[in-house]
Amino acid sequence: MPLRYLLFLLLSTSALAQTTETYYLSGTDKDHRVDWDFRIDRGRNSGEWSKIAVPSNWEFEGYGVFAYGQANGPDRPGWHELMPEVDATAVYRTTFTVPANWSDRHVSIVFEGVMTDASVRINGQSAGPTHQGGFYEFSYPVTELLRPGQNELEVTVNNVSRNASVNRAERDADFWVHSGIHRPVYLEAKPRQHIRRIATDARADGTLTVHLFPQGIQSSTLRARSQVQRPDGTPVGPPLTTPLAASDSLVVLTGRIPEVEPWSPEYPNLYQLVVSIEDEAGTTLHEMTERIGFRTFELRPRDGFYLNGQKIRFRGVNRHTSWPTSGRTTSRALSVVDVNLMKDMNMNAVRMSHYPPEKHFLEVCDSLGLLVIDELTGWQDAYDTVVGRRLVEELVVRDVNHPSVVLWANGNEGGNNYALLGDYRRYDPQDRTVIHPWGLVNDTYTFHYADFNCCGGAFFDGTEVFFPTEFLHGLYDGGHGAGLADWWREMRGKPLSAGGFLWVFADEGVARGDSIDTQGNKAPDGIVGPYREREASFYTIRDIWSPIAIERQRLPPGFDGRLLIENRFDFTDLADCSLRTALVDFPAPNTTAGVDTVATSTVNLPSLAPGLSAYVDLDLPEDWEEHDALELVATDPHGRTVMYWTLPISEPAEVAARITDAALAPSDGEAAPQTTETDAMITLSAAGVTVSLDKRDGTIASVRNTAGPIAFGNGPRLTMDTATLRSVTQRTEDGAAVVEFIFDGPLDTLTYRMLPSGLLQLDYAYFPSGEHDFMGITFDYPEDRVTGVRYLGDGPYRVWKNRLRGVDLGLYEKAYNNTVTGESWDYPEFKGYYADLYWATVETTEQPFTLLTATPGKYLHLFTPDSPRGATNQHTEGRFPIGNVSILDAISPIGTKFKPAERVAPSGMPNQFRGHRGGKSIWGGRLWLDFRAR
Repeated sequence: MPLRYLLFLLLSTSALAQTTETYYLSGTDKDHRVDWDFRIDRGRNSGEWSKIAVPSNWEFEGYGVFAYGQANGPDRPGWHELMPEVDATAVYRTTFTVPANWSDRHVSIVFEGVMTDASVRINGQSAGPTHQGGFYEFSYPVTELLRPGQNELEVTVNNVSRNASVNRAERDADFWVHSGIHRPVYLEAKPRQHIRRIATDARADGTLTVHLFPQGIQSSTLRARSQVQRPDGTPVGPPLTTPLAASDSLVVLTGRIPEVEPWSPEYPNLYQLVVSIEDEAGTTLHEMTERIGFRTFELRPRDGFYLNGQKIRFRGVNRHTSWPTSGRTTSRALSVVDVNLMKDMNMNAVRMSHYPPEKHFLEVCDSLGLLVIDELTGWQDAYDTVVGRRLVEELVVRDVNHPSVVLWANGNEGGNNYALLGDYRRYDPQDRTVIHPWGLVNDTYTFHYADFNCCGGAFFDGTEVFFPTEFLHGLYDGGHGAGLADWWREMRGKPLSAGGFLWVFADEGVARGDSIDTQGNKAPDGIVGPYREREASFYTIRDIWSPIAIERQRLPPGFDGRLLIENRFDFTDLADCSLRTALVDFPAPNTTAGVDTVATSTVNLPSLAPGLSAYVDLDLPEDWEEHDALELVATDPHGRTVMYWTLPISEPAEVAARITDAALAPSDGEAAPQTTETDAMITLSAAGVTVSLDKRDGTIASVRNTAGPIAFGNGPRLTMDTATLRSVTQRTEDGAAVVEFIFDGPLDTLTYRMLPSGLLQLDYAYFPSGEHDFMGITFDYPEDRVTGVRYLGDGPYRVWKNRLRGVDLGLYEKAYNNTVTGESWDYPEFKGYYADLYWATVETTEQPFTLLTATPGKYLHLFTPDSPRGATNQHTEGRFPIGNVSILDAISPIGTKFKPAERVAPSGMPNQFRGHRGGKSIWGGRLWLDFRAR
């Protein structure tokens, strides 16, 4: 049985005779579609009748030409050369049979979205004026056009609008401009006397106002009625009623519903609102049901936004509707995935940039809890007033009842038609505030991509409520989490700050065979990849926006077990959350052992209101200091993990001592280390390990063990200025062969100690000064021989100087990959910087080798990521040492698409060094090199 008939039969029982009946002519989403007849006049597979699945974007079905807005807008250079391919007209046809019992019904045909101009004919007759605007729901009354038996629907679609302002607003834009009938199409049947639509205002105190718009009313003795219900149908409070006369075009029901639970992102409580028209005998003539939430959202000028009386800040992101294999045709299941990903990042808001989303996305925001900015299209150019007024009506009428929708955005970045500002309230009884992204209007300022220290008192310290609706523009691995800690600290400290919205949620890519096209560097801007692969910033954002914040990053000796916790929720008491703890021990390198969890517990959290802090007793066992780390997992009242922390207990020196003590102790029958010298080399050897040192600069020239050579060397070199060798000395000390190199210059000393076990100890010191992107020592190893790494340190994602949060101390194993963030999506990336190194074993095709540090706070640089193959951007390409295996004291930051790191936030400023303290180097450390055969 075809899908559309099945859906109709499920809805058209006698019990539903007084409700609206829906008959799908298309499928319902990207995974459930119906074939229609199709012909397109230009581009791929043009000129012949064939079949196309509806809903869909025709480019993904093998027709027309893919086009990215900025590159293909009609006002762009080269447009006229592209126009023969891009400017396509397609004709869709399908047949359907109207149910016999619809003869006395009012029937409309509804299109949820067609890109761009749509002309509709039924049985050869026009259904109404051509609709212009690709992201809006529109309908036509078609009762008089239908006939018994089979009917024919024909839709002519022009992907380039015949209205120039529509093209400027929708096509000359920074997003893909896919074409066709991309959202569902269906018939709606209502009784002749029916409710055309409703618009509600449900306040947190239970006050309810319902605007009911009747149609076809013939009697003056009817009444309108509304009843609030719980999701299970249980009535809440008394019904609201009011008389309804034939002359009424609007009736208003108002009253107060007792004991409602308000809606918020933390507690998205929803109700059913059943609205009906009844005759004088109480018989229902028509009934419709909407989901609503009781909430009060308000802008208080020169103060901020308040939800249910609580001042809130947006922790938000921008979202385009996009899926690599279906474009803007998506599904409710994908909406659930996207909203859950946002919630998992501890976001409370999303902006619908730069067009209204599919309906099911807003329904999921209602049910899972996200605040929504709903936006009229207008990417830097606005609709003309005639078209704009109709599209504002379509936008607001469709979305007005969603509790998640708290603001309207009237276009974007200068694409604002001021003549439309007053139109929103005509359809919205809540009179939601209308904003202009990047603009100043209605006591709000939303400027995009400001420098951190921009413009004196114009932003955070101005007079308007300030919330950038786009900031920290992502590109490849830059933006998003990089600098966010600085921005959020600033936002939390400024009374007029209302938070902000990161750009953007997902890389917007088009699947082309085995590759993903992101139009060079125009569309790989996401926190997640095209198929929702999580990038490193995902976890950074989760950490910074965690509603449960803790004071410490490490547990010091003598820690008393009391941890300071801050409740950063808006509505949730800390006692309604949970905190689990676990003590863990980490294995030594060169073993197959894993992490050992030795003690777990659940912490009793105290009652603590939002905005307050308190000490919590972790109730640790007496031997807690004998373990390596404490894991903490915090969950919200719904069981969602809001944050995961690993607090180190053992420092690198303690872990290194456990590993190296056996190597330092004398062993029966173990030969003493040997030192040999030539004109060019000093060679240290013990237990089958041979390391040759270049006498000119102290670098490792070659390494061998009993299994063969290891191509590790050409270091340690300082990552800054060269130094001049002053002297070389050799000695035997505590059973070890020692070679010491002393330098004049930034590098001070290199001291090698070959132990009888074959373990090589390297102590180094240096005196840096000035500004540097990175600082430390570096070595070489052929990248083409690397197969993976097993390490103890922060991970599994790489870090930057201005994006250190969101990674946790742990044991990680990673296979080699050559991921270029935003061009390939094999995450986490292998190459880059890693923080808080304890040890790392590099797996290779020849032999593994291990680096073990006894000095805290070291970074591991593990090879240098490739540059993007497409369009590059100097701000988002990180800076790395020349060597490819480095132990560093400082690493470089990363910028955003538009700004270098130093202008993004203070944490992106260059590293400053002062050399030494009291004549003694404060930079350097102890590194163990293990080249022994396994």
